[in-house]
Amino acid sequence: MTDPVAPEVRDMTGVLAPPRQNGELVFEAPWQGRVFGLALGLVDALDLPWTAFQAHLVEAIASDPDRPYYESWVTALEALVAEHRIASAV
Repeated sequence: MTDPVAPEVRDMTGVLAPPRQNGELVFEAPWQGRVFGLALGLVDALDLPWTAFQAHLVEAIASDPDRPYYESWVTALEALVAEHRIASAV
């Protein structure tokens, strides 16, 4: 079976690395897996390099190092959506 997660995502290290257990991605709640998938899907749909999302994730983590990991993914995803004018805050 092939790994559906792209190598550049799978191989993230340090504070950017998704939580894993025995090499498998770990999601504590369903929404975490969904936001993970949304980020992957949006990057793919917009034909962006993974680094476009990853830069926002770096910024989200740096701006609030105590924020739970997948909440930083939400923040990064919101920034990417706004940057590409897919949606805007009301």
